[in-house]
Amino acid sequence: MLAAVLFDWGHTLMDWQWDEELVGAGIRAGLEAVGAPPDAADPVTQRYAAEAKLTDWEAPEEVEYESLVRTMLAECGVDVDDETLRAYLIAEHGAWAPARRLASMSTALLDALRERGLKTGLVSNAMDPAWILLRDLDEQELLPRLDGVVFSSEVGVRKPRPEIFERALVELDVSAERALFVGDRLDADVRGARDVGMRTVQAMWFRAEEDARVEPDFQAFTQVDVLNIVRRLTGEL
Repeated sequence: MLAAVLFDWGHTLMDWQWDEELVGAGIRAGLEAVGAPPDAADPVTQRYAAEAKLTDWEAPEEVEYESLVRTMLAECGVDVDDETLRAYLIAEHGAWAPARRLASMSTALLDALRERGLKTGLVSNAMDPAWILLRDLDEQELLPRLDGVVFSSEVGVRKPRPEIFERALVELDVSAERALFVGDRLDADVRGARDVGMRTVQAMWFRAEEDARVEPDFQAFTQVDVLNIVRRLTGEL
C-alpha cells in the first residue's frame, strides 16, 4: 500500500529558470551586503563564470558552494568570516527570487495527499546550503507540508545517485516499494527513484523531457493528474 509521495522541487513543485543577468545581480547584491567595494563585482563575476565552465554540473558529486564562494571572494581580495559569508549568500540568493515561481496547485496537492494519511517528501539537487533553501520552502508555504526534505548539498551527491533517495526514505521511515516519486527529469528523477525501488511519475506541466531509455510508471500533465494517480494506487478510484 502506498505510504508516501516524494517530489522533486525545480520544474515540479516550482518552476526555476537560469538567468545570466541574475548571476551578476546576485553577485552585486552579495558584495553590497558585506560592504565590499563595487569594483569587485566584475572579477568575482568573471571568476564565477570561469568556475561554471570548469564544473561538470552533471557529475554525481555536489558542488560545495559555501567553500567555492569563500574562495572566489578571497581570490578577488574579499575575505569573509562565517557571519559575513552568510550575509553574502542570503543577499545573492535573494536576487534570484524572480527565477522561482511556485506551481499553482503545489500547496493544494500536498494538502490533499496528507489528508489521505500519506507522508510527503522533497528530494532536490541544489548546491546552495540547506539552511537557505529551507527559507525558500518556508516562504513558498511548502515546508510545513513536507514530512522530509533532502538536498544534494547536504548529502554531497546529486540525483540519480541512490544515496539521496535512500536518505529521504529513511527520514520518512518508508520503504521504497511503498513510495511514489514525482519529478520532471527522466534520468535524475525517474531512473534514480526507480533504481532504488520506488514507483515513478514524470511531471510534465513545466516541461516534457524525452528519453527512450527511461520509462516512468506514469506521466502527469497537471498536478491534478498526480492526485488521480495516487487515488488509483490507494484504491480510492
